[in-house]
Amino acid sequence: MPAPKILQEEWERRLHDVNVTKQDLNRLVMDYLVIEGYKTAAEEFSRETGMDAPVDFESIESRMNIREALQRGDVGDAITRVNDLNPEILDTNPALYFRLQQQKLIEHIRQGNTDEALRFAQEELAPRGEESPEFLSELERTMALLAYESSPLAPPAIRELLSPAQRMKTAGEVNSAILESLSQGKEAKLVGLLRLLSWGESMLGEHAAFPKLNMSEGTFTYPSK
Repeated sequence: MPAPKILQEEWERRLHDVNVTKQDLNRLVMDYLVIEGYKTAAEEFSRETGMDAPVDFESIESRMNIREALQRGDVGDAITRVNDLNPEILDTNPALYFRLQQQKLIEHIRQGNTDEALRFAQEELAPRGEESPEFLSELERTMALLAYESSPLAPPAIRELLSPAQRMKTAGEVNSAILESLSQGKEAKLVGLLRLLSWGESMLGEHAAFPKLNMSEGTFTYPSK
């Protein structure tokens, strides 16, 4: 038996029956701007809608400065800025502090500072590696960079430590920790809703043909009659 079809008229009628207030939409937009760090846009949106941001606007700028420092490899500056913002973030999160120290070690290796990398690993990271098997495993993976240097023969798990994605990953973990300290979600609610939409479409697609949303264009692709 062919799957039933939900055609354009029926789909649009169901969409119109969903009650989403302008205030709900404004909250989603403000949440996205705050979480993603668009300070200027959040300030303008607050003025236009009369909606207060859930955090101080200056904290948004601080988070973005920290993220930018990590993305350019300046871990020392990032740690200083995190401590200036809230010293408890790193004091109460040893795993995050280790990630930052690991990133600092990676930057030493990236710059070819072998002696400094060895000293830093021995003095700062080795003691922490003794505290946790996970820390030790990550330290060993990072130190393997010295053996391979820039060789294309390095395993992907080793080589990826020098990729821009590694910096972004560290920056993301720090950003999430800061947001948590401000009692904010780690991810924009809009991103979660889009993920839920994708899952819902996948589940419904197993039972019916229906209009699917093209997220890049914001349009629906309707099944033929």
